[in-house]
Order: sequence, then structure tokens, then C-alpha cells
Amino acid sequence: MRRQLWGPALVLALITSAASLTSAGAAEEREPRPLRELYDNRAVSEDGRPGAADFDEQGRSLPAAALRAAGWQIGARPAVEGTRLDWPLSRPGRPDNVRAHGQLVAVEGRGDALTFLVAGTGGEATGVGTVHYRDGGHSRYRLTAPDWRTGPLATKAVALPYLNSREGRVADRPRLYVVTVPLDAGRTVESVRLPHVRGLGRSLHVFDLRVRPAAEGWTGSWSASTAGLPEVGPWRDQTLRLVVNPTKSGPTARVRLSNTFAGTPVRVGSATVAVRAEGAEPRSTPVPLTFGGQESTVLPAGAEAVSDPVGLAVEEGADLLVSLHLPGAVPSVPLHDKAVQKSYLSTPGDHAADADGAAYTGTVGTWPLLTGVDVSGGPGSVVVLGDSITEGVGTTEGANKRWTDALARRLRDQDRVPRYGVLNQGISANRVLSDRYPGDGVSSDTGGVSALHRLDRDLLSQTSVRTVVLFEGINDVRWGARADEVVDGLRQLAERARARGVRAVVTTLAPCEGESRCTPAVDAERTEINRALRADRDSFDAVLDFDRVLRDPDRPARMLPAYDSGDHLHPGEAGLQALADAVDLTVLDGRRGRTR
Repeated sequence: MRRQLWGPALVLALITSAASLTSAGAAEEREPRPLRELYDNRAVSEDGRPGAADFDEQGRSLPAAALRAAGWQIGARPAVEGTRLDWPLSRPGRPDNVRAHGQLVAVEGRGDALTFLVAGTGGEATGVGTVHYRDGGHSRYRLTAPDWRTGPLATKAVALPYLNSREGRVADRPRLYVVTVPLDAGRTVESVRLPHVRGLGRSLHVFDLRVRPAAEGWTGSWSASTAGLPEVGPWRDQTLRLVVNPTKSGPTARVRLSNTFAGTPVRVGSATVAVRAEGAEPRSTPVPLTFGGQESTVLPAGAEAVSDPVGLAVEEGADLLVSLHLPGAVPSVPLHDKAVQKSYLSTPGDHAADADGAAYTGTVGTWPLLTGVDVSGGPGSVVVLGDSITEGVGTTEGANKRWTDALARRLRDQDRVPRYGVLNQGISANRVLSDRYPGDGVSSDTGGVSALHRLDRDLLSQTSVRTVVLFEGINDVRWGARADEVVDGLRQLAERARARGVRAVVTTLAPCEGESRCTPAVDAERTEINRALRADRDSFDAVLDFDRVLRDPDRPARMLPAYDSGDHLHPGEAGLQALADAVDLTVLDGRRGRTR
């Protein structure tokens, strides 16, 4: 009996001792080493040799063929959330990632965040690590890697159609994640100690680690959120000429493209930018765009591309034409659905450089692939995270009557606070808490992933963001969420923004009595959300009372008729102008820091 009791105990003691020695050894490392020299796990296998890798200690691995099909082949440098990452150079079946247990990694640079390409195995994996700075100081960070098989698809960088096991191919959706953590502003990173991970059988795998450079010298002038991945066309050897309205001037410009949510790469054969005259016609010959010096670029699944700067005088309020030639067949594409702006689609051929609009015989009401325009100089940007009210649903097509457009004009015409660019990140039907679009695969739903799931991409990786305005929640309560859940979600968004040095402003929710889903029970939840936000002096830097601006004093549950678009949910253009006019511009001043 005693032998039966002490045998397992002795084994457990030896295992614990060995683990402690491993952790202590890692903690005693004094000299940082490049991540590739620390690889201790094989994650990727060829389909014909699935046993050559064992990512999760269960004999399962990522298929190299599927990664190549997604554009994540050996030597690829996908850019995700503002950071150009290196996919490991290792051949399939060779070590290609690090299981984090306190290793000291050589990482240098200065920026606003650390960017990790990661995945957890055995469940979500989390731990606390340390950043060491060149000035001798340090800061701690918490890193969480969602599980490679069960983590949220809404936040993944790339997902694959199957995984490899010792027995062969298994239908599944293995996924990799890009996770950022904040850095101390103005300090230069010298090395990073990876976390120690707690949890039996859980591992946090790191494929790459980079400092995300701050967008110094640039201001976001226009943006749109990717809201889904619907079927299109299919487009074949055609050119998109997309119309956007910048909110900030500058002598130099660059554009941002994103292949968010996609499972396959997309090739842009050529691209140009020009100031619009009218329709699809530019004022003058379009200026060619290059990407790393090349006129064409390939966006891997889930990745993005930023063009090289070009000398083009961008005028705030004057439309730009961004033309993208798509040489291959494009059956589905990530896009922003309700642009409230007519753009153009050409007859077959590369018409990006056309100095007239004759070839653009088709129209689109969406913004495919294009997610941003930046200009050189400027003080930075204000980002508005919202739903269809922010998106401008119901306003006149092409008239730029969204409340964010009116806000940009107010900022432009004053000198009390910096003249920020205004970035509209509104998505129709979007919610704070739950995903409308699941974040993966072709879908007709373009309501986007939740604000909690899109915050890193649509706010924290935006160019030179100084302040965020959170104007969401009505869709949550219209579809059954409780007031306390929505308020908690808004507080989480603000907390994550403020951790990155971004000023967080929240708005109350507008009345909507008369709309079919805005029942008395929904209005009670809305009213409770507004009460809680007005009373909260700690979670937000400021509260904009949009409910008070729009409501009918005689019937506070409904919108003032003069401000109502007619559907009782969306303000009309007069109501949207009233929202912009009611904003105390000083609360947007990102120089003011946090107020408590």
C-alpha cells in the first residue's frame, strides 16, 4: 500500500522539480537570443509527412500546403495590424516556433506596441512577461494566445481548412493570431522576456515577435472598417475606382489595403490615386502607387499592405479616386458594405492609370479592400467606433452628410484644439458584444464582428489615433442584451484604449421609440445604459450626451421629429448635424491625458 502511494508522489515531485529547474534556468538567462535560435517546437508539416511535426503534443500540426495556399509560405512577410511579420524560414517538419516559458528574446526598436504572432494549444494560454528598455527600465505585459482550434474566428489572423494528424488530414479550422500589447511611449526596446504559462497541458506558441513602429509623421485622413466577406462578380481582370472623402489635408499620401477575413490571397496588379473631378474622372493623370517599390502587391489571407508615400496634395473635403486593378478572378472580397458613396468598376483591363472615366461603366456602393488614406504631417486622428448611425445610413449618397463629416468640418474651422483627422469606423448592424458576421468565410452578412473583437484592428492599429469616440450599444439591446452587459462592454473598450494612451470618450444612446424592435422593454435598458454612463466618472475620459441632443422633450423615448430620418432609429441629416454641433471639441483633445 505504501509503495502504491509513494510511487506516484515521487514521480510528481520529480516532474515538479524538473519544471522548476527549467523555469529557473530560463529566468537566469542574461543574454537575449534571436527568436529563431530558441525554436523548440514543430508546428508545420507537409500533407505527405504529417508525423514530422507535433504542434500540440497530440500529433496534430498545421498543413504547409494550406498555409501556402493562404499566402503564408516560407519567407512570406505578412503585415497584420500595422506590423510586418516574418513567417518562419523553417522547412516543414523543422522547429518553427517557441513554447513560451520565460526565454529572453532579442527584440529591438521603438514603437507603440509589441506584436506577437501566436497560438495556444491545450486551450487558451496566458502569462505575464517583461519588456526591457535600453534606458535600463522595464515594464510588464500580459499576453493571451487563443487556442489554435477553438479560439474566436473573429480575431484570428488566418484560418486554414484542415489540420494534419498522424492518421492524415482532419477537417477543422486551425488558426493563428496576431496579438499586440502596449509599450511605454518614447522608450526603446532592448529585449523581451516571454511569459511563463500556467495551466496543465497548455502552451503558448510564439512564431514571431516585433516592435510595431509608431506612425510618426502621419495622420489618418479617411478610413473604413472591413465588415464582411461577401460574394462579388466574380470580378475578372477589372479595375475598381473607389471614391473617398479625406478629412485632413497633406502634401504626401499613402493608402492602406486589407485582405481581412479572407482565406486566400488577392493580387493587386497596379494602383493609383488622384483628386476627383467628377464621376470616375480625375482632375489630372492619376499618380501611380507602389508597394515596397513594386507596382503590384499580393495580400496574403488576413494581411494588409501600405503603399509607399506619393507626392499628391490631398485637400480635406475634396474627393480622392483610389484605383485598384485586380488581374485575377475575385469571387469574394473583404469590404465595407454601406459606403453611402458611388464608386466605379471598369470593363476588363488595367484602367488604374486612365486619365478619364470612360472605361468605368459599372458602379459599386461598397469599399472593397481599401481601408485607409493617410497624409503626411498633422496632429493625429479621432476614431469613431460605431454602428449605422455613424456609418451614415439614410443620408444622401455622395453628399458626405454623416455626423463624422460634420465633426471634421468643425475641427477644420477652429483653432482651440488640434485639427485632427476624423476616421469613421461605423458598421451598419454592428454590436458591442456579439458578432453579426462570424469573422470567417464567405457570408452575406456584413454587420461586422463585435466592437470588442474589432477594437485592435479598427482602432488601435489606426494611424496616429489620439482619441476614440464609442457610439454603440443600441443594436445590442434591440436584440436582447442587458444594460449591464453593454455598459461592461463599453468599459472594456475604454480600458483597452486607455491602456494604449488613447483618450476614450463614450456617448449615450439615442432614443428610438416607434422602430419595430424599440419596445418599452428595450427603452428601459437603453435608459439604464445612459444613466450608468452619465454617472461613471472613472471609466471614460468624457461622456457626450447624444440622447439629450436628439430626444423629444415631450416624449423622451422618441427622437425629435425634426431630427428623425423617418424610420425612428436613424437620425436624418439635420439630426446628424446636431450631434456634431453638440460635441465639445475640447473633450477630443488627445493632449489632455486622462481625467478622473
